[in-house]
Amino acid sequence: MGLTGIQIYKLLPGKNCKECGEPTCLAFAMKLAAGKAELDKCPYVSEEAKAKLAEASAPPIRGVIIGSGDEQVKVGEELVLYRHDKTFVNPTAVGVLVSDKESDEEIEGKIKRLNETTFERVGLTLKANLAYVRNESDDPGRFETVVKKVLELTPKGVILESSNKDALQKAAELAKDRKPVIGAATPDTVDSYIDVAKATGASIIVRSSNFDEIIDMTKKITGAGIKDIIIDTQPKDAKELLFHNTWIRRAALKKKMRELGFPVINMVCDMTDDEFKQVVYATTSIGKYGSIVILSDIQKHTLFPLLVWRLNIYTDPQRPMVMEQGIYPINNPDENSPVCITTNFALTYFIVAAEIESSRVPTWLLVMDTEGLSVLTAWSAGKFVADAIAPFILKSGITEKVKHRKVIIPGYVAAISGELQEELGDEWEVLVGPREATDLPAYLKNYVGQGQ
Repeated sequence: MGLTGIQIYKLLPGKNCKECGEPTCLAFAMKLAAGKAELDKCPYVSEEAKAKLAEASAPPIRGVIIGSGDEQVKVGEELVLYRHDKTFVNPTAVGVLVSDKESDEEIEGKIKRLNETTFERVGLTLKANLAYVRNESDDPGRFETVVKKVLELTPKGVILESSNKDALQKAAELAKDRKPVIGAATPDTVDSYIDVAKATGASIIVRSSNFDEIIDMTKKITGAGIKDIIIDTQPKDAKELLFHNTWIRRAALKKKMRELGFPVINMVCDMTDDEFKQVVYATTSIGKYGSIVILSDIQKHTLFPLLVWRLNIYTDPQRPMVMEQGIYPINNPDENSPVCITTNFALTYFIVAAEIESSRVPTWLLVMDTEGLSVLTAWSAGKFVADAIAPFILKSGITEKVKHRKVIIPGYVAAISGELQEELGDEWEVLVGPREATDLPAYLKNYVGQGQ
């Protein structure tokens, strides 16, 4: 169990300098005890105190890094039970199962889909993250061959599973630069996994449906000096998955049980052969505390809803997704193309941009910083009003890109058109566009057709 807030406070310098972001050392100590702050925010804490406070200041769920470079992912390190309390931190990593019993063609196909199945949404690239290579053939040579192939075909992180210690160690050594994960340790085999992890620096999956066995294994592994652990409780269905994940998260956050303070992996590929049921299980995992989910295959129609769901769950609810203020050319506009304006709320931008793109009308889209508010909300908050819009338009640089002086505003703020006209001056003409983005294509085509 961690230290209490008062115990931590006694180890702090007591300067009340506020440099940590808290008003007093006591307030900072309380946040440390709750796992909602990091010790390195205090610039004056002594090395001796750091050593004593290491356990109390560590996140209740340890962060584990898998992979390297641009494909590196971090799982765990969560601080809250409910997303609205603060935010969830590290998105669930999605992986695909690769068995060494599969043919080379099947393996190459899976890895190709893992690499190439990506989606663009609200300015972000959504993709899967890991390859889970399993030694089902019981042939060490085949396992080594498949691991080499996977490492050659993808830069993504890997998880390696084999019951053969020598085969697992060879595979982990091949993947050493990728910070691999090895699995899956059971109470009878945990010692051999400790040996492999020490030799290769790999993280360890512990696997059991018995929580007492999980606790015993994590104690043994951490006692051996290995801190990076991932838990697999082998749930049989969605009900067990939800119960196991929630129980572990609550134990780690509410009860401060360090023995369970590790990321959870859900092997939904082992729970059912039905790809759509796997999506249901994976959705449950992402929504309720799963740090890694492994699918039997990567397909666009099953992966896309999972990645969008993950994006929604791991978007900070206290910070709206925003676009950078500026001028966005759509469909290769020129000096005669229409000029539209909207707010920098990401969802608003992408809806408007998508409709303009579908119209095939070359258009300049001005995006104004309204602190991430949508059109009507920004208008009601006084951030998307005439005396703010006019200076933005005049300073945006749009006058250097078009020879006309016409701007199309959203129909929902038609009431500001007169005032905006006054602010811009007689040289400009303010046009009121449609209220709904879906009507933009017809409006723009009519705009061009009338030669405006």
